[in-house]
Amino acid sequence: MTVSDLSERELISRLRRQLPPAPPWMTVGIGDDAAVVETVRNELDVFTVDAIVEGVHFDRRFTPPEAIGHRALAVNLSDLAAMGATPRLALLSLALPASLPADEFDAMIGGLAALALKHNLHVAGGNLTRSSGPLVVDVTAVGTIKRRGVLTRAGARAGDEIYVTGSVGGARAGLQYLQLGTPDEGMAPAAQRFLYPEPRVRAGLLLGRNRAATACMDLSDGLADAVRQVAEASGVGARLDAAALPVDPETRRWFASRRADVVAEVLTGGDDYELMFTVSRKLRGRLRTVARHAGVPLTRIGVCTPERDLCISGTFEGQTVDAPLPHGFSHFR
Repeated sequence: MTVSDLSERELISRLRRQLPPAPPWMTVGIGDDAAVVETVRNELDVFTVDAIVEGVHFDRRFTPPEAIGHRALAVNLSDLAAMGATPRLALLSLALPASLPADEFDAMIGGLAALALKHNLHVAGGNLTRSSGPLVVDVTAVGTIKRRGVLTRAGARAGDEIYVTGSVGGARAGLQYLQLGTPDEGMAPAAQRFLYPEPRVRAGLLLGRNRAATACMDLSDGLADAVRQVAEASGVGARLDAAALPVDPETRRWFASRRADVVAEVLTGGDDYELMFTVSRKLRGRLRTVARHAGVPLTRIGVCTPERDLCISGTFEGQTVDAPLPHGFSHFR
């Protein structure tokens, strides 16, 4: 059975069965022309929207339907995390090919619902339509935040230190491994990094609440892209330390086995969904609370400079690096 064998009402019914009941603050939820919710007193609303498109962001040949749903919500949660916001609700718009099996539809919604439950986020409504082309999953997510806790890309100053959560390059290695299709048990963690990215919501909340970060951005399009965007928005330069880049062993091994430039790969590879943020040296002590409770390592990888140059230098696994910062991924370049 495919989605074309079901009516829109039947598809919505299958979707609703996997979602938790509407919370008291959601006055009108799924099933009406629009959702109606109560605002959170003394907090600002934070809105973000992102779509993932079959053939651009994922390949159904090696991406399980659960992972498609997970990724569709994760990319939005990562944006909320970069702003320091608490996730609250989401709107879901689906463009479904007629040939999509109904059980894959159910699994896709299941993957999204599981991640939503983990972060106490509720789906308030959305839209279903038939697609004559690829599968498209479009999510609008809404979070809340105290006015003084908002993180942006524009607050970095010369002398601020540059940090990143977790590790970098793993999702790019995982994608290459999945595309190649050659068995390699050691690459399972990297494949998971690509298929099921873990948005750093807790770290973002802590960075915003204790005002430890001067600027923040998520790594959807790679570390180099994030550094460039923050530097441009803040009017500073940046110098990264190649020796400090946090790269997992299987990621290093993968790129080295393909005779690739490991530093270039981990700088330009997207889909890690870690956070890159800057911290004033005089506020560095506030990071101790973040490091203790975020559940993810924080690594100092560089410093903001008064000169507008963007570069990386140092030694990485015996290789001397001294080069301009490369560009990250772009859909339209």
